[in-house]
This record gives sequence, C-alpha cells and structure tokens, in this order.
Amino acid sequence: MPATPRFRQGAGRPCLDFIRTLRHRGSPDVMEELPDAEALLAWVRQCGPCTDATGQPDSAHARELREAVHALITAARVGRTPDAHSRDLVNSAAAHPVPVPRLAPAGHLAWQADDPVRSTLALVARDALDLVTSPALTRLRNCAGQNCGALFLDTSRPGNRRWCSMGTCGNRAKKETLRGRTV
Repeated sequence: MPATPRFRQGAGRPCLDFIRTLRHRGSPDVMEELPDAEALLAWVRQCGPCTDATGQPDSAHARELREAVHALITAARVGRTPDAHSRDLVNSAAAHPVPVPRLAPAGHLAWQADDPVRSTLALVARDALDLVTSPALTRLRNCAGQNCGALFLDTSRPGNRRWCSMGTCGNRAKKETLRGRTV
C-alpha cells in the first residue's frame, strides 16, 4: 500500500502547491512544512518530477523563494508591481536548468537533473511567472475554509469553487454547517 502523501497537492499549479508548504498562512495555526533539507527533499520527491532527489539542499533559500512566489502572486492579483527583491529572486530561480525527460530502459519516463532540487524550484519559479502573466490569474481563489489560507486555481466550469479541497476544507465546512443546524 503506498504511503499517504506528506504534502498537499491539487491547487492547480506547481507554484500554488509549493506556497501551500506554509500551511494555514496568516492564521494563528501557521505551520512550516519545509523546516529542513530532509523536508525539502521529501517535497521535491513527492511534488516534482525528480522522484529520486538526494543531497543537502538549502531549505532556507527554498522558503525564501516560496515567500517571493507568494508575494509575486499576491501583488499580481491586486494589480500591483511586485517588490524588486521578490521579482529578482523568482527570476533568478527560473533561470536555472529544469529537469529533462528521458526514456528509462524499462520503458517509463524518468526525469534527470544535475541538481534535482534547484531544477524543481526552477520549474516552480517558471510556473509562478507564467501564472502571474496569464489570464488564469483571474481564476485564482482563496480557500473559504476557516484558517486555511491556501490559494487554488478554480477550474470549475462556473468558476465558483470555494475550497482548496472538498475532502478537507469543504467537508469540514459542511460538517460545521450541519452541526449548526442540529444544535
């Protein structure tokens, strides 16, 4: 039986999944999911294409990039110019080589990179740059879940999705509504 994923995915874009590693952003329950190199490697293995990533990556730099990506997206959503530091950090990360696909001897697709963590973060940075300059930005939503703080891309046809995940925040909200009716 496969292990339960450690990190939340499903926000609709890799850059949004990456910024979700600061769980419950803006609430008293804020939780850092990338406290060290081991956690960063686990995120890259789970959420990036390089499932065999190893090494001693700089988790402090990754957290700084995550906050720069968040600042870039936040500024773009309200039509502001992002601060120069955030913009420069994301541009710098995006300039690194990305993982390249190759066909493995067993016939499956594998991804290769000299520095899998840096390459995966380059993908994240490129995705953030694409998001803030695309029409998809108008479909970006804040989760309506209490204390969630996650952003997600609403790809529903009517564009009225409320929760980052129906399985967690949506289910919790519906249970609270039901409890309120029965009390």
